[in-house]
Amino acid sequence: MTKRDFYDVLGVSRTASDQDIKSAYRKLALKYHPDRNPGDKTAEERFKEAAEAYAVLADADKRVRYDRFGHAGVAGAAGGSGAVDPTIFADFQDIFGGLGDIFGFGDVFGGGRRRGGPQRGSDLRYDMEIAFEQAAKGAETTIQIPRQEPCQTCSGSGAAPGTTATTCPQCRGAGQLRYQQGFFTVARTCGQCRGTGKVIAKPCATCRGQGTTEQQRKITVKIPAGIATGQRLRLTGEGEAGGQGGPAGDLYVVIHVAEHEFFHRDGNDLHCEVPLSFPTLALGGDITVPGIDGDETVRVPEGTQPGTTFKVKAKGMPDVSGRGRGDLIVTVQAVMPKKLTKEQRKLLEQLAATLPNQKFEPTRNADTEEDRGLFGKIFR
Repeated sequence: MTKRDFYDVLGVSRTASDQDIKSAYRKLALKYHPDRNPGDKTAEERFKEAAEAYAVLADADKRVRYDRFGHAGVAGAAGGSGAVDPTIFADFQDIFGGLGDIFGFGDVFGGGRRRGGPQRGSDLRYDMEIAFEQAAKGAETTIQIPRQEPCQTCSGSGAAPGTTATTCPQCRGAGQLRYQQGFFTVARTCGQCRGTGKVIAKPCATCRGQGTTEQQRKITVKIPAGIATGQRLRLTGEGEAGGQGGPAGDLYVVIHVAEHEFFHRDGNDLHCEVPLSFPTLALGGDITVPGIDGDETVRVPEGTQPGTTFKVKAKGMPDVSGRGRGDLIVTVQAVMPKKLTKEQRKLLEQLAATLPNQKFEPTRNADTEEDRGLFGKIFR
């Protein structure tokens, strides 16, 4: 039977890019895969034909030889006699962008991960609430977390003391069972050892063969100055213990900073409001404002209006990276006494008599002549 041109098989031009070739093969493989066309010999042949074409055109050297000499230039390169080069399935899951897991292609083409061998431990998360002052200054604290650690009785082997795990007799330590299905090899996780390649005849009584036990672990956490709510600290190797001698996972400490009764944080800037009496606003002077490093002095000019803000440079929160600090933003507000003594009232009346009458204009545009008249009566 005469072989079809590989470019025609994939439905691409001879100038097609590597991505075009990969996409074309992906579509054909999905369309003609035997699992989706059980018992359809034509679909099986098309699938095998597409795989053979991709094995050649996806390889730069093979493609050059094919373009120059045709099928003769790659005779045997794709397995010969219509056989499929099994290496083309090594990146099959990458080609399908994760669809291998959906359709079960990983096991079909031997791409499934073997469970045996060292396995990294799971990452852990710990939510920590800290005081505002700890965030501002930095701190060091100790936390206690439950986590899986290597069993001390069996040293993490899972086997009872004096015994060892043996090679699985069913898969011979491979963790997988392979058998031929049509023109390709099928790999399945070994059911006896569950992919580990080892079997434990006498499990450890402490960990029940798992190799790990839950322990309460005390860990010192260093909190950098300037940290904010939502930021997290990564403690490498402080997560769950790994399996089969693998490395431990990481611990992520997520920070939650308590609100402060006086300061409000905006980025690295600190905002606060300071109540001042009418004489202080009118006469001006120096006022003392609390800061995270101690009291700060702010000069209030004569005639300052309520709502005026003052900036104290570099007296806010430190940047968590250690580069500079924010500012302290002080907003002054007027506070009036609710009750006056006779002497205070008399003095204020004397002051009021010396002040000129002030005319106030409406703060918004009057929509009608009637409104303008109303505002005129109110503000004049």
